[in-house]
Amino acid sequence: MKKANKVIATILTTAVLAATVTGCSSSSGPSADSNSTATTAATDQSSDKTLTVYTPDSESLVNAVIPNFEKDTGIKVNVITAGTGELEKRVQSEKDNPQGDVFWGADPTMLAPMKALFQEYVSKENDNMEDDHKNKEGYFTPSVADGTVILVNTDIIGDIKVEGFEDLLNPALKGKIAFCDPTNSSSAFQQLVNMLYDMGENNDPSSKQAWDYVDKFIKNLDGKMASSSGTVHKSVADGEYPVGLSWEDPCVQYVKNGAHVKVVYPKEGVIFTEQSVQIIKNCKHLENAKKFVDYLLSEKIQNIFGTQLTNRPLRKNVKLASYMKPFSEMNMMKKFDPKWVGDHKADLIKQFNEHYTKLQG
Repeated sequence: MKKANKVIATILTTAVLAATVTGCSSSSGPSADSNSTATTAATDQSSDKTLTVYTPDSESLVNAVIPNFEKDTGIKVNVITAGTGELEKRVQSEKDNPQGDVFWGADPTMLAPMKALFQEYVSKENDNMEDDHKNKEGYFTPSVADGTVILVNTDIIGDIKVEGFEDLLNPALKGKIAFCDPTNSSSAFQQLVNMLYDMGENNDPSSKQAWDYVDKFIKNLDGKMASSSGTVHKSVADGEYPVGLSWEDPCVQYVKNGAHVKVVYPKEGVIFTEQSVQIIKNCKHLENAKKFVDYLLSEKIQNIFGTQLTNRPLRKNVKLASYMKPFSEMNMMKKFDPKWVGDHKADLIKQFNEHYTKLQG
């Protein structure tokens, strides 16, 4: 009987060991590597060749990148497009269970207050980028630069001169300026920053003169603000508004396609900011997300940006298309301090809302 018990015990022990080994080697369980983090093991579905990208970027930019990325990597991309503010809120609301992997296309100063919601990652391509446009903080990876511009419909503007921000106070433009709420749009927020710098005393964005200009501008809006940044340039191109405050990429695209519009770089000073890509913290496809960030900085894609599209590439030694106005022909705002803007973003938006409510409420 004792011998039989020993045989049974041996069989049970063997079965338990086999089950344990099988459980450890299962693809559905966490990695056996004791050095791997619980977060990575729980969230990175590395065998899943998919990626979800949130982006407010233009259709031309998305179409230039996504099909190439899918072809070159075999990763299927689900693209969710919306305004920057809407996507910010989405990332915040999903922080406990992220549905997106990448947030592509926003001003880092706009996203700085929510840095904790992004994954730290520095691309292997970082050293190939222009020195002023490298990932310096570890979270935000610059991929292109974009500038604040004024888009003018040449068919309906008539003899009204529009060369800069001062011209937007013309009474003839009252209620005829397309502009989006800076609270919900990175491009509109950058326009607010640009006008504060340009119209402030000695280019001081916090000066009384800067906010005096904003008050006058708000009055000339006559209570009208667009629902999203995309509707601003479209409404000008479609002839609904003679002038609108937008960003360079889609506006130059209209010119390239032969639309009856012109792009005005404010004579008082132009501000160009980086548009970055960032990985959402605890995303489900971390390795695929890293590949996407690397791909945006690759020589192939940066060359496409510079020679085929209307985006300004940031990789070293990449050429710029002839239809893009050179920086040398613009009055660049040299006092622009992106760190100051990032640190004061919430206060600037609060002040704008207070001024707008007081004047239009």
